[in-house]
Amino acid sequence: MHIRSIILTVIFLCTWIIAGLHAQWAALWPSGVALLAVFLLNRTITGLLLGVVAGLILLADGNPAAALFSFFADHLKPVLSSSWNLSVLVFTLLLGGFAALIEKGGGLQSLTEQRLTSGKQSDRCVQWSAYFLGLICFFDGLANSMLVGKSISPMAKRAGVSKQRLAYIVDSTSSAVACVAVISTWIAYQLAMIKEGLEQAGIEARPFGLFLKSIPFNFYCWFTLILLAVVISRNWNIGRNNNASPKVRELLRQDGPDFRGSDASSWRNAVLPLGFLITGLLAGLYIDGVEGGLWPLTLEKVSAAYGNANAALVLVMVSAAAGGVAFVMNAKPIRAGGRNPVKVFGEGIGHLLKPVLILIAAWLLSSVLKALNAHEVLTAILKGNVPPTVFPVLVFSTGALISFTTGTSWGTMGILMPLVLPSAIGLADGEITPEIYVAIAAVFSGAVFGDHCSPFSDTTIVSSISCGIEPMEHVKTQLPYALIASFVAIAIGFLPAGFGLNPYVSLGIGALLLFALPSVFNRAGRRSAAR
Repeated sequence: MHIRSIILTVIFLCTWIIAGLHAQWAALWPSGVALLAVFLLNRTITGLLLGVVAGLILLADGNPAAALFSFFADHLKPVLSSSWNLSVLVFTLLLGGFAALIEKGGGLQSLTEQRLTSGKQSDRCVQWSAYFLGLICFFDGLANSMLVGKSISPMAKRAGVSKQRLAYIVDSTSSAVACVAVISTWIAYQLAMIKEGLEQAGIEARPFGLFLKSIPFNFYCWFTLILLAVVISRNWNIGRNNNASPKVRELLRQDGPDFRGSDASSWRNAVLPLGFLITGLLAGLYIDGVEGGLWPLTLEKVSAAYGNANAALVLVMVSAAAGGVAFVMNAKPIRAGGRNPVKVFGEGIGHLLKPVLILIAAWLLSSVLKALNAHEVLTAILKGNVPPTVFPVLVFSTGALISFTTGTSWGTMGILMPLVLPSAIGLADGEITPEIYVAIAAVFSGAVFGDHCSPFSDTTIVSSISCGIEPMEHVKTQLPYALIASFVAIAIGFLPAGFGLNPYVSLGIGALLLFALPSVFNRAGRRSAAR
């Protein structure tokens, strides 16, 4: 750690030398400092802020006093006084409290237990239950990992599902689901990063509309979920991801705890607030953004309304109301468990304070990069050197590398999106085209890759802990599947998308390929054994 700090200090001091060069490429230096700092220190907030400091020094021509004044006047004040930014922060914290109430209320656990304790269940049934529970817990990646892992682990033990396999399922349905969900603790941050990129490019567009159009292009997330379904349905195992043998499975069943089903009504404590949250969001976005009256209801009208809606305001209002519903529904079971529901809600907010600080640090870095015109420099470098057709592959690969080496998905988005989105718009000659949607999705996909298999990722660590295995053991299990999903995402998704292929065609072809892979691997294994 001492050596890393020395290296980082030397690199950081180079900022004063670079400030005196007045070179055009220096505009990209703060991003490099932030990336190196996150990697060397393994601290996302510190790394992003060091990138901010480096940018301030460049803007002030090496004058520390001027840099300090500029930080407060030109960057921190605008970031914290923006109504959009404040709405995003409030929504993120409110949804953290909502997730905590749902988790501690026990409704989802009750729903799972009722399904799995009605009799002897197969290991595949348990795996599918974990899969679908992961899809239901779309509102937060970390809450998803902890809730699904803790809820399913005892039943997985009885059914003979290995801890490695369960951790793979839990991790694969956490960030991938949260990243493409239209309401989650991720969405506010994602919209904020898209908005920053648009502002740097000088383009007027609704971030939520761009996010919706980027969802079909989020190939890594979709292929991860499809691959997981293939693994469960075809009982495909790679390396350490093996279920217990029939003999061991029977021993596990005998040794497993005796579950008693919860009150039949308790599942409503989770389902009703979640239903209110989803319905409220869908209705709120439509009502806020619709033009020309609510009726008649058409797909084109709904799509246009969602794109025009003030998403940040709707998210805050709906999440506040949903939090109230969750509090009323879950207060009694939480008290029955010896907890204070108000304290639980506060703890949920507290769990998201760090992500909120990451968001503020990313906003500050984006503000500094905008002042340096970093996106114009990157666009000039890319034009003529990188064909637009391979730009999505380059973005995804870069994001995957950053997120894997640093373990931070939000940090990856904060570093890349303010550079990638304006550059993509520049490559498209200032127009909003499908290539822009692909670039946005490529950033998100690359960020999720590290969340799935980086040893430093909080999601990786929480998934392994909730399932009762060591994090590195989980990484060895997860990595082969993450690499398969990423290779398919590149070959079938991002590369063809660069040439204009419809994303749904890519998703269909990729799904067929993933379904065929177990047969291909098994055939190759038999040939190898025969030799």
